[in-house]
Amino acid sequence: MINGDFYSFISNFNDSLSKYWKDSYVEKLEVFRSNKKWKIYVAIMEPLPAHILQQSIVKLKDSLPFLNELEIIPRLADFGRQMENILRLRQNEVLSEVFLSDQADFASLGWRFNENRIDMLVQDRNVFNKLLEKESCNRLSRWIGQEYALRVVVRAICTENNEDNVPDNYYLLAGQKIEVLAGDTEFKGRKKRYSSRNSGGIKLLENSGIIKISELQEGMKNAVIEGEVWHKEINSLKDNSIVAAYYISDYSNSIVAKLFLDKVEDDKIKLGDWIKLCGSIRYDNYVKEAVLFIDAFVHLEKPERKDTATEKRIELHAHSKMSAMDGLTEVSKLIKRAAEWQHPAIALTDHGSIQAFPEAYQAAKKYKIKVIYGVEAYLVEEDKKERPYHIVLLALNQNGLKNLYHLVSISYMDYFYRYPKIPRQELIKKREGLLLGSACEAGELFRAMVRGAKEKEIEEIAGFYDYLEIQPLDNNDFLVKEGSVKSREELQEINRRIIRLGQKFQKPVAATGDVHFLDPHHEIFRRIIQAGQGYEDAESQAPLYFRSTDEMLAEMDYLSEEEARAVVIHNPALIAEMIEDIRPVPEGFYPPKIESAAEEVTRISWDKAYSLYGDELPTIVESRIMKELNSITHHGFSVLYLIAHKLVEKSNQDGYIVGSRGSVGSSLVAFLTGITEVNPLAPHYLCPLCRFSDFVVDGSANCGADLPERSCPECGGKMHQDGFDIPFETFLGFEGDKVPDIDLNFSGDYQSRAHQYVEELFGQENVYRAGTISTIAEKTAYGFVKKYMENKETDISNAEVNRLVKGITGVRRTTGQHPGGLIVVPQDRDILEFTPLQHPADNKDSGVITTHFEYHAIGEQLVKLDILGHDDPTVLKELEDLTGRKASSIKLNEKETMKLFSGVEPLGLEAADILSTVGTYGIPEFGTRFVRQMLEATRPTTFSELVRISGLSHGTNVWLNNAQNLIKNGTAGLSEVICTRDDIMSYLIQKGLDKKQAFKIMENVRKGNGLNSGECELMAGQNVPSWYIDSCQKIEYMFPKAHAVAYVTMAFRIAYFKVYYPLPFYASFFSIRAEDFDSQIILEGYEALKKRIQEIEKAGLSASQKDKKLLPVLEVAMEMYARGFTFQPVDIYESDASKFLVVDNALLLPFSALPNVGAAAAHGIIESREGGSFISVEDFQQRSRLNKTAMEVLRKFDCFNHLPETSQVSLFG
Repeated sequence: MINGDFYSFISNFNDSLSKYWKDSYVEKLEVFRSNKKWKIYVAIMEPLPAHILQQSIVKLKDSLPFLNELEIIPRLADFGRQMENILRLRQNEVLSEVFLSDQADFASLGWRFNENRIDMLVQDRNVFNKLLEKESCNRLSRWIGQEYALRVVVRAICTENNEDNVPDNYYLLAGQKIEVLAGDTEFKGRKKRYSSRNSGGIKLLENSGIIKISELQEGMKNAVIEGEVWHKEINSLKDNSIVAAYYISDYSNSIVAKLFLDKVEDDKIKLGDWIKLCGSIRYDNYVKEAVLFIDAFVHLEKPERKDTATEKRIELHAHSKMSAMDGLTEVSKLIKRAAEWQHPAIALTDHGSIQAFPEAYQAAKKYKIKVIYGVEAYLVEEDKKERPYHIVLLALNQNGLKNLYHLVSISYMDYFYRYPKIPRQELIKKREGLLLGSACEAGELFRAMVRGAKEKEIEEIAGFYDYLEIQPLDNNDFLVKEGSVKSREELQEINRRIIRLGQKFQKPVAATGDVHFLDPHHEIFRRIIQAGQGYEDAESQAPLYFRSTDEMLAEMDYLSEEEARAVVIHNPALIAEMIEDIRPVPEGFYPPKIESAAEEVTRISWDKAYSLYGDELPTIVESRIMKELNSITHHGFSVLYLIAHKLVEKSNQDGYIVGSRGSVGSSLVAFLTGITEVNPLAPHYLCPLCRFSDFVVDGSANCGADLPERSCPECGGKMHQDGFDIPFETFLGFEGDKVPDIDLNFSGDYQSRAHQYVEELFGQENVYRAGTISTIAEKTAYGFVKKYMENKETDISNAEVNRLVKGITGVRRTTGQHPGGLIVVPQDRDILEFTPLQHPADNKDSGVITTHFEYHAIGEQLVKLDILGHDDPTVLKELEDLTGRKASSIKLNEKETMKLFSGVEPLGLEAADILSTVGTYGIPEFGTRFVRQMLEATRPTTFSELVRISGLSHGTNVWLNNAQNLIKNGTAGLSEVICTRDDIMSYLIQKGLDKKQAFKIMENVRKGNGLNSGECELMAGQNVPSWYIDSCQKIEYMFPKAHAVAYVTMAFRIAYFKVYYPLPFYASFFSIRAEDFDSQIILEGYEALKKRIQEIEKAGLSASQKDKKLLPVLEVAMEMYARGFTFQPVDIYESDASKFLVVDNALLLPFSALPNVGAAAAHGIIESREGGSFISVEDFQQRSRLNKTAMEVLRKFDCFNHLPETSQVSLFG
């Protein structure tokens, strides 16, 4: 097996070749099972002759007979220096082969090397043109490939100052001009833009045939493709140039197309554009597959289906991704399409679920279209174990909506069996305000006709419904294939019978599409997801796409024109007109009522402010309190603050610290009421004796913790340093009307008591667990796609894999509950006005009731309390109990503790002792390898720098592929890169942007929505650097500064105990993680631990999940040994059930640290000790009631070495 060391691997098969691969290692191994192919990416230290590579491939293939194909792709380390040596040592050959012996031209070139790319810098325009004519870039790239088997991108760049005749977007890639075409003209029936200056690119695009992306091959030149840009990435290179990567699909496959730019603003290609482009196909080391390097491109009109009918249809049967493991359409895209087609309305009818309602409402507002709220339910007569019929329920009005919520609730709470089912009598009771539709082929009307029911029965069934449905023949063609229906003509006759029934009973008949995906080419998504669930007919997909009016009329061409237009257009319109405009969730905020909440929050805030800052408050304090209280009390948020205050106060009274999360630390009132310990005011000094304060508002300090120590000028006392300079607007917005989200980290030991206290405050009947929706995650989707392609024995590009993954990510799987979220309903309101109810994961035995809507969907209407159980408060309480030192008394600028984040000196160790140059093993937020690497790259020395690192580490695409490169390349420093969402707003305001515009940009960026072209131009106009704009575009999620401050505060205090109270620190660390403690390896000592850690690290990504989880525990144990402390094995008389105990200079293991000794068994041992000493192993087992497995574990760890096996006394010898 390849373990990363390629030199050792090849040595096993051929010693004579292995010498050429010394120090080489495997970066990546791709396995193609369908065609038995390996592709190995190998990092080499020295250039390797191409013939050696070929011989190595031949020898390895001979030695690995199970392979049909083997490809080795070398990647040269220290690329620039090595390539410079090659060009110098083999200059004559390069002159001859590449430059055709033109020594003068060769001598005039400048060279730039950058990670498998060579730039030839040309000052003379004539020389530049000669390079183009001789195809010198391609020649050099080809020569390097032939000689060294390296895949190198070669560019020629003209640096001549006089560029009057060159367009602004003039680039060169492998000797080709990059052309962006602008201007309108007709071209092959589609609109395109081009510039008359770029006639060469136009001719290339006009005269070359289009190649399917699936037919592209590496090495092609001037390949012409067209497709949709479904994803794009923009990155800064070390030379400050920009590379744009566009992911293009023509739905046969996808490819990445790359374009080099001078600045971000030069990017003219947008997501969703349909472009035609040409270029060369070459392997790209960054993307790790063949890429199209763009020579020219042109925008084309996207070949989209349109609805050009004068009268429009209305779709009354459509599913979104909330139809569990079946619907594949984002609800917002479905509604957007209906609006673009100018349909008057669209109905949303997911299977058994209405969880898309809140998003649908927002999309309806955005796109100005009516949404009809419904569900495709599962109807049974009485017994939930019956096979159900499908039935569509549409809400006519708000009363009907509430009845719908009731029915959905009982379907999940009382009648769930494989599906959420509704008994007919329950439906009849709550039928008021609902329209009942007969649904699809799984409805009882269609099924009755298929099974040949008599006309009387069919008429009785039809009489139960308010409207009847027919669907395109292709939707039900599978019934013909399986033999349930004889022919398509019989399907036509069934639809005609339904129309006649409607006419007889004066019920409208509507043609519906049973929409499961948006466009025909999206059926691949449903194929993959159904194949992943084991459906045998996954490959035979019905065309369940969203049809236009003309498409649906064409489906009904076997009817008369009058009948077709009635079922397609007029009847759906009639049904839609019957339905009122409905809000799925009431407008407004509905907090529980607490008398005098506003007065109490106001009083507590002012009293605390006076106690801290004196009777005459500094203006900066007074004005901030007044501004915040005005927003909080005016918008009805006082109750939220008061509830949080009471919860924290109760926890503190019970002896448990509470940490804040999220942006609540942006609020001074939250600080004054004790909800958070993050003071958001500007950095300042504060005298605890005379209450003198001095605020630093000139920008010279980033936070109070970084201020130097100082004595009070009034009384001489030692002043405190505080303030983290966080704007209130981050929390409630510039209007102060954003519903606050107060998240609190309680000790895991206290969480259940906090939940109980909320129920005591508001009544158990008014408190519900916040529901969540479990969807297909990206990693799971990747598994679905790879498995499907392997079973089909189809190879597709990584880019296409990612497109398919994107298509099925987010499909609903099941439901769950938020780990700490509670929803509180006021006593005078009914929860069914806001959401249905259900059990998490449809598990009635859980005893838990959650909201059907995901908690964010109702977070602005009802109070949501985020009461999370967290390890850090538990650890701090234990450390306080063990040491007697109050965590709140630890200063956040303590020097030795601060050094821990940039070195190991405070531990009294060398870096080699613990395999790390920083001492943060076991420190929350800073102990992982990922964050330790950030610490090593930045070497922070101040608290504010730790806050910035915390922001970088918790964001998505904030550090990796973003700030990390900017700092590494010297483009920006740690103090300049974007770390938290607050940075964006504050920086843009400082650059002159309007405050509300800055806030809007911050919100868009932190949610991963990026910047639109107008925002990019606005920022550039205010001299915001292009790297900053580029950085904003990459970010997908960002931490608020207040959250980072709260986390770093807790982490710093725990780090203090590590420096000054090491054994209590280690005891608390291991006690929290006793179940992950590997007693066998850890008791072997320092050297064994160090070796095991290095083995896991060497395994890298291939390490098992168990090893990855174990690694942090091993690292801390190694460090503890290195500091001179030891572990003592389990003692059946002295060990605790789950806590590590400090004994002299060591930690005594608890019973739960042993494998297969669970919490119940450990506590059983503790209880058994109350009966006095054990007289034998037999006595121990009888009293502790341990099972055989647990007893064997205790024997293995020598826990009984002083006890006889039995209690019998021998009379002999």
